[in-house]
Formats: sequence, C-alpha cells, structure tokens
Amino acid sequence: MTTTTDAAPAIGPRALTWARRRQAAARFWRQYRGHRTGLVGLAVLALIALTALAAPLLVGADSQSVTAAPGGPLEAPSAEFPLGTDQFGRSLLALLVWGTRVSLTVGLLAAFLSVAIGTLVGITAGHFKGWYGTVIMRITDWFLVMPTLVLAIALATVLSRSLWTTILAIGVTTWPTTARLVRAQTLSVESRPYIERSKALGGGHGHIMSRHVLPNVMPLVLAQTTLVISTAILTEATLAFLGLGDPTIVSWGGLLQDAREAGAVSSGNWWYLAPPGLAIAVVALAFTLCGRTIESVLNPKLGVSR
Repeated sequence: MTTTTDAAPAIGPRALTWARRRQAAARFWRQYRGHRTGLVGLAVLALIALTALAAPLLVGADSQSVTAAPGGPLEAPSAEFPLGTDQFGRSLLALLVWGTRVSLTVGLLAAFLSVAIGTLVGITAGHFKGWYGTVIMRITDWFLVMPTLVLAIALATVLSRSLWTTILAIGVTTWPTTARLVRAQTLSVESRPYIERSKALGGGHGHIMSRHVLPNVMPLVLAQTTLVISTAILTEATLAFLGLGDPTIVSWGGLLQDAREAGAVSSGNWWYLAPPGLAIAVVALAFTLCGRTIESVLNPKLGVSR
C-alpha cells in the first residue's frame, strides 16, 4: 500500500523577506496605535494632506487672482468670507487652502533633501574612519554651530527667489543633526559580529553600507524625517515672512508677510494674522507628535508618553 504526502511548497528568499517586512509593518502599526498623541497627529496630517490635494476642487485656481477678487479689502469674517479677506479682497480661507499645498511641498522636499544628505554623510563618516571621517565630522560640526536660519537667509538672498531656492536653502542647512545621529548608529551597527563575517566573506564597502548599515539606520532616519519636516515648514514660513520667498506663490509665511505689509498688526485685523499662524503651528505640532511617537515605537527606552 503506497501512501503519498503533499510536500509543503518551498518559500523563496525574496518571499520570506517580504513576509517578514509585512509582519514588521503590522507590528509597528499595532504599537503606533497605542499612542493617542501619535494618532491625533496622524489624523491632523491626513486631513491637511486631503485639503492640499483637493484644493483645486474646494476653492478653484482663480481664488488667487488679485484683479478678480470677489470681496473688498480687509473685510471682517462673515458668512460669505468665513476668515475675512486680504488687502486685495481675496478670500483668506481660499488662500489658506492654497497655501497648504506650498507649505507641505516645501516641507516634504526640503526634509527629503536634508535627510538624504545627512544619511549619506553619516553612513560614510561612520564607515570610513580615519582622516575622511574626521574631516567630514569637522565640517558637520561647523554647520551645527552656525545658525541654520542665518545660513538659509544667506542662500535665499544670493540665489533667485523661487520655490526651489527655498527648498535648497532649507535642505542644505538642516542636515548636520541627521548626520551625527546616523553616524552614531552606523558605528553601533558596524561593531556587530555579522559585519566582520561579511568582510571576511569578501563584502565590499558598498555592500556593507547598502545591505547591512542602511537597513539598520532607516528606522532612525524615518523618525528624523518627520521632525525635519516640521522644521522645514517653520523655516519656509520665516523666509517668506522676511520677504525671501517666491512672491508669485501663496504660502502661509507669505500670507503673514502680506498681513505685515498691510498693517494688520497696528489696525487690529486679527483675521489676517491668526489663520496662517495657527496653520503653521498645527502642522508643525502634528509632525512633531508623529515623529515622537515613531521614536517611542522604535526605541521604547525613550519612554514617550502615550
């Protein structure tokens, strides 16, 4: 009598890797949901992102026009204009919605550039020790002691006024903190035994940094990114308020600059100042809450409050 058994199908290395990644993502989300502050920050960011994406449908592109403004200059909040009007008669609610797109775009792209530079510098400085690491970290220390805002203002002043100039000015001046954090994590990773085994088996510098070091520092990079985004949004608003942003686009910092030029502070037109200022504060706080929660999930020893 012959019996047959069905052999279990073999799982390939790639499928096993993706299965482990899905399990890690599910475990991360379960732990993240346990932090009320992180969920609040995530909900606020989701609402703001949806508002930015739906801006053309909500308010229309013509809401930025100065010549076709629907109201009178500096009208107080009313049923027709819930947040009042600016000095040209444009609806401040519509301008605030459009400014969401610019502020989020600058924050995300500038943070990506900053974190990319910081990650590259940190990994290479931690991997290539000796004179290279020493020189790179001394340059990093120089950027750290220099005021970030002063460097960003200097770059924005020298270069032409545009959205990309703002992104570049923020990105190339805010990377040192990320570089130092990533370097410290790189030194910790490279002290582990499997790095020595990889070198003994012929693993080159690129293989070790990309296959072993980078995956281990990515959780730290992710948490740092959320914190850098809030800094980038605040810096963009500051540059725009100082008149160093692109005057052809509407941003939250640009609205504050327009309010200052229109004398909203002295004339008591609070509706011109409060909405963009509150929007900047809310977005920065939401990203900070998400970043702190990610740090707490990835490193429970931090003891961040739930």
